[in-house]
Amino acid sequence: MATLVPDLLQGVLKTVPYVTKLPTHRLWFDYDHDADVLYISLERPQKATTNKMRDDGILLRYRTKKLVGVTVFEASKR
Repeated sequence: MATLVPDLLQGVLKTVPYVTKLPTHRLWFDYDHDADVLYISLERPQKATTNKMRDDGILLRYRTKKLVGVTVFEASKR
């Protein structure tokens, strides 16, 4: 198992206030290194019915009006 270096750990800890405000109790993160895409699921299975691509390269996935997933393109550049 990889050990988090202090700088990386500090970066992860900075996300905690935002993650705790999400409207869910569980999150799943999947990162595709080759495609540089981060998938964040707020529910599994997502079963999204609609998608909305934002101008900043983030895809929001909805089931009716409920946000169930986020896809972040070029994730390592953010």
